[in-house]
Amino acid sequence: MDNRRLLYAISISLVILVIFQVLGGYFLPKPPPKPIVAHSTVSHTMAPASGAASSGATPGVPGEATTAAASAPRLKIDAPAIKGSMSLLGARLDDLVLTNYHQTVSKKSPLVQLLSRPGGKKSYYVQFGWDAAPGSALAVPGPQTLWTSSGGALSPNHPVTLSWNNGAGVTFELLMTVDTEYMVTVQQRVVNAGKTAVAVFPWSRIRRDYLPTVEGSFTLHKGPIGAFKGTLHEMSYDGVKSGGKHPLAGEAPGTAFQDTNLGGWAGITGKYWLTALIPSQGTEMTGAYRYLERPGDPKQGAWQVDYMTAKAIDAAPGATAGTTLHVFAGAKVLSILNGYEAKYHIPLFERAIDFGWFFFLTKPIFEALDYLASVFGNYGVAIIVFTVMLKLVLFPLVRTSYRSMGRMRAVAPKVAAIRERLKDDTVQQQKEIMALYKSEGVNPAAGCLPMLPQIPIFFSLYKVIFISIGMRHAPFVLWIHDLAAEDPTNVFNLFGLIPYHPSRLSPFLHLGVLPIIMGLTMWGQQKLNPPPPDPTQAKMMQFMPVIFTFMLGRFAAGLVLYYCVNNSLTILQQWFIMRGVTRPPRRQVDVKA
Repeated sequence: MDNRRLLYAISISLVILVIFQVLGGYFLPKPPPKPIVAHSTVSHTMAPASGAASSGATPGVPGEATTAAASAPRLKIDAPAIKGSMSLLGARLDDLVLTNYHQTVSKKSPLVQLLSRPGGKKSYYVQFGWDAAPGSALAVPGPQTLWTSSGGALSPNHPVTLSWNNGAGVTFELLMTVDTEYMVTVQQRVVNAGKTAVAVFPWSRIRRDYLPTVEGSFTLHKGPIGAFKGTLHEMSYDGVKSGGKHPLAGEAPGTAFQDTNLGGWAGITGKYWLTALIPSQGTEMTGAYRYLERPGDPKQGAWQVDYMTAKAIDAAPGATAGTTLHVFAGAKVLSILNGYEAKYHIPLFERAIDFGWFFFLTKPIFEALDYLASVFGNYGVAIIVFTVMLKLVLFPLVRTSYRSMGRMRAVAPKVAAIRERLKDDTVQQQKEIMALYKSEGVNPAAGCLPMLPQIPIFFSLYKVIFISIGMRHAPFVLWIHDLAAEDPTNVFNLFGLIPYHPSRLSPFLHLGVLPIIMGLTMWGQQKLNPPPPDPTQAKMMQFMPVIFTFMLGRFAAGLVLYYCVNNSLTILQQWFIMRGVTRPPRRQVDVKA
């Protein structure tokens, strides 16, 4: 075994990675829907309850909007990290921007809009309500219910209560607070001033009336996600859609997944943002992922994640009963998720960040880069420092490998002579080559050692740079303004001198300065390696730097920066180590007395 085989393996892996990144959403098989757990306590369909008002958990059709909703009064939300408003018609949190994040690198660009009002092209909101017990005539608030606010804007220092009286002595209340980050806490209470006991099922839901652009669908999870019974459950948008079209017997139409447990959490995640419902961890809740079709138009629909109490909340005459729910709506910052996980005892909440298969590597790299960026104030510098530290850790393996490669280079002429002399007898040729390696103390396999741990590290680092919110719009130096995006320069338009983007014709016609530097460092590294004895293989290896340069041309600049630094350090290490191995021994001079 020699380095060329491993390089072939890495090349194939990178090709597969690019194919999955670009075309995975089209050709990968769709995951099967997860099993649905049936329950007998209540139907949990969240269908409109009987009575004067319907619950509204699955009202109307996706994209519903009315003139009344557009003109309804709103509750202003004013917190340091989030701003927006909530419609008092239907108790719908449907207007929220993230004050710390812009849509583009420019600070003058609009803020990231996380939640949007129904009726628009990107309707996405959180809603709260109640279902009455089966057979009950209790009027509960519905989607057209107009709530009354206690007044003022919802802020960290000013909680707000929304209330609605059903006219029969029962008042429904939403006691709302917001912290300085991304958590809104909602107490759903029932105040019973009537003469008979009431039983209700509080519910909440996240509803998305459009399918977002799913970039990198293979390397990144987007869609419904949650923790049920200590296990993370993820479903793609396509998985929920296909599963919702064929629900198990006894479940509501559109239900793709359903489970009941104490607490947990569920929501809808994207690359950087998360909207999640987090019930009280001591309350038994039923959570579900659903797809709701628009009647007459199967191509249009909505994705919904919802919770309902598994048992009715009973309020005796003159009593108050309720439950508490937390709504996370914001950026997936690891320190913030960890803080909420510890504060509210939320299981697996940090796993909302998709660390991938190599979680045991990805998370430490993620945390290391975050820490180094906080120390140096620049993620590009953090990547450079991390790469230097990684090379130091791997140096013992590298030293062994390059010494073996140096010996391989030294015996290469002898190997070539054997191949030429025994070119018609491959069996004897291999025997003599192996004997030569043994006599010279050469181990061909030793050259692969430092490459093996770098393969999972490469994929883990790729994952970190792809998912890290800190890397988003993070500048480095000069022309690199976003380490999470590709190098913006392009050799095919003379680095911007020609006002045309060749990448519009093909994604492989984008080749920036950083990938070119990476290709040159790879070429320099290749020159220090012993050439393959087979001329055909040698010619193929000469094209590897060119192939890698074009392949990484569309990768994140942060990842290409890592490769540039890693290759440069490898060249220095390899030259220094092999220089001592391949240097001819000094001639001994006898000095006679």
